[in-house]
Amino acid sequence: MQRRLAAILAADVVGFSTLMERDEEGAYAAVGRLRREIVEPRLAEHQGRLIKTTGDGFLAEFASPLVAVRCALAMQADLGHDPAALRLRIGLNLGDVIVEEGGDVYGEGVNIAARLEALCDPGGILISGKVHSEVEGKLDASFEDRGEQQVKNISRLVHVYAVRSASGASATAAGSQPLPLPDKPSIAVLPFQNMSGDPEQEYFADGMVEDIITALSRFKSLFVIARNSSFTYKGKAVDIKQVGRELGVRYVLEGSVRKAGNRVRITGQLIEAATGRHLWADKFDGALEDVFGLQDQVTNGVVGLIAPEVEKAEIERALHKPTDRLDGYDLFLRGMAQSHKGRFAGAREFFVQAAERDSDYGAAHAMAATMFMFEQSVSGLSLAADLRDEAVRLADRAAGIGTDDAFVLARSGHVLTYLGRQYDRGLAMVDRAVALNPNLAVAWHARGWVALMCDAPQESIDSFERMIRLSPLDDLRIGAWNGISFAEFSLERYEEGCAVATKALQFNRTAHTWSAYIVNAVGAGRIDEAEKAVAALLARRPGFCASHAREAFPVRSPAMRDRLSDSLQRAGLPA
Repeated sequence: MQRRLAAILAADVVGFSTLMERDEEGAYAAVGRLRREIVEPRLAEHQGRLIKTTGDGFLAEFASPLVAVRCALAMQADLGHDPAALRLRIGLNLGDVIVEEGGDVYGEGVNIAARLEALCDPGGILISGKVHSEVEGKLDASFEDRGEQQVKNISRLVHVYAVRSASGASATAAGSQPLPLPDKPSIAVLPFQNMSGDPEQEYFADGMVEDIITALSRFKSLFVIARNSSFTYKGKAVDIKQVGRELGVRYVLEGSVRKAGNRVRITGQLIEAATGRHLWADKFDGALEDVFGLQDQVTNGVVGLIAPEVEKAEIERALHKPTDRLDGYDLFLRGMAQSHKGRFAGAREFFVQAAERDSDYGAAHAMAATMFMFEQSVSGLSLAADLRDEAVRLADRAAGIGTDDAFVLARSGHVLTYLGRQYDRGLAMVDRAVALNPNLAVAWHARGWVALMCDAPQESIDSFERMIRLSPLDDLRIGAWNGISFAEFSLERYEEGCAVATKALQFNRTAHTWSAYIVNAVGAGRIDEAEKAVAALLARRPGFCASHAREAFPVRSPAMRDRLSDSLQRAGLPA
C-alpha cells in the first residue's frame, strides 16, 4: 500500500439509466465509443492514468491538477461540438490517496472528486478549492465561485468552483447560463407523471399540480415558479439538477399518479436540486369516485408537510454559511435554529440583527417579539414591564409591515393578544392569517391560542386540530396538544383534557404543560395525581405559584382566570 498526492478526475454519463431503458444495446455501444474516441485519447494526451471504469463513468489520476483541468476542458469541448453526443459530468479534486498494488486508489481525495461529479451540471466541470488554488491564473479559463458546500459523507465543507471556458461561457454542452437563485427558498413543482395509462387521470394530475403551485404561492417566504414554466418539462425525462439550474430554484417537487381498479395512488417527493438529495417523500391513496376530495387532501398534505422540510433545509444551509457573509435572511434562519432548540434569548439576538439589517423585515420583527412571549409562557413567570413593552412594540411594527403576510400576522397577532391583551385586534389578525394562507400550520396554531384566550374553546380545538393535520410531525403539535387540554378544561371535559395534556408532557415539561395537566386532574377529581404533578412542577420551577396563572394564562374572562388559579391552589400550589 502506497500513499501519494494526486489530482483525481471522476466522470459519469448524464442520463445513462434513461438511455439504457430506451435502448440498452445502443447506450452500451455509445458509451464504448465515448471511451475509445474521446476519453482514452485525451487521457493519453494529458498523461492521465485511467484507474477504472464503471457502467457509465470512469476515474482517472493525474500528477498535476493543471493538466487534469486541461484534460477535462478538452473532453467537454469535444462533446460540445456534437449536439447528439453524450454528455459528461466531471468532478476534480487534489488530495492524498491510497494506491493498492493493482493500481486502484482510495481515500478522501477520491471521495470528494466523486461527490463533486454528482453535484455537477450536465456537461460541466466542478473543481475543489484545492485544485482552484493550483490552477487559477494558469489556464485559459475562468471560474464561477459556488461557495462552500456540504457534500455527502464528508464532515467538513468543500469550497466548489465551476470551470468556464476561455469565452466565458459555462463549460457545458448546453452552453446556457444558470439562473441565479432568489434570496429566499425557491421551489418548482413539476408535472406529475401519469402512470396509469388513463387519459382522464392526466387532467386530474395536472389540476392537482396547479393547486399545489397556487397553495405554495401563498407562502410569502417562498419563491414559487409559475405553472407555465414548470409545465415545459411535461412528458420529458428530466434531470433534477438541470431543472434547478434552468429555473433558478433550490428545491424541486415531483410525483406520479397511478390508477388501480377504483383506487388512485399519488406519490410526491421533495428534492434538493443541487445535490439530488431527497428531503421528503410520501404517498396518498383514495377512491376514484372522490378524485376531487383526494386532490384537496393531497394538496393540503403536500404543502403542509414540505413547508417545514424546506425550512429545515434552509436552516441547515444557513448554519454552514461563513459568518462574514450573513445577510438578513441568514440571520433570521439562525434565529429559527436557536428557537427550535429553546434558546430564546439567543434567537432573539439573531432576529433583532436581521431586523436591523432590513428595517422592513416583518418576519424578523414578529419573531423577535415571539421570543419574548416564549420566555414567559415556558417559564410561567411574568416578563418585566419594559420587556413586555418592547415585545408589543416589535409585534406592532411587524403587523404594520406584513399586512398581507400570513406568517407575520399570525405571530404578531399571538403576541399582541398574549402580552398586549389586545384581544379583538389579535383575533382579527389571526383570522386574516388563516384566510390569506389556509395551508400555513403556524397560522392555525396561533389562531388556536388566540381563540382560547378570547373565550372560544371549541374554535380553539378546531384550529389546533387543523394545525396538526397540516403538519403532523411539527414540534408545534406539542403546543397544540397543550392548548387543546386548556380548551377541554374550559369546556369542563376534564378526562379528555388529562389525556391530551399527558401527550404534551411526554415531549415537553414546562410550567404550561404541567399546569394544563394539573387543572384538568383537579376537575376530574384526581387530586392525588394533581398533587404529584404540582411537586414535579415546583421541582422545575420553584418560584411558581397560583397567582402566576393570571399572567401565564391571560384569558380574557376573569371567571376563567379564577377557575384556573383556584384549581392550581386546590392541587397544593402556593397562592
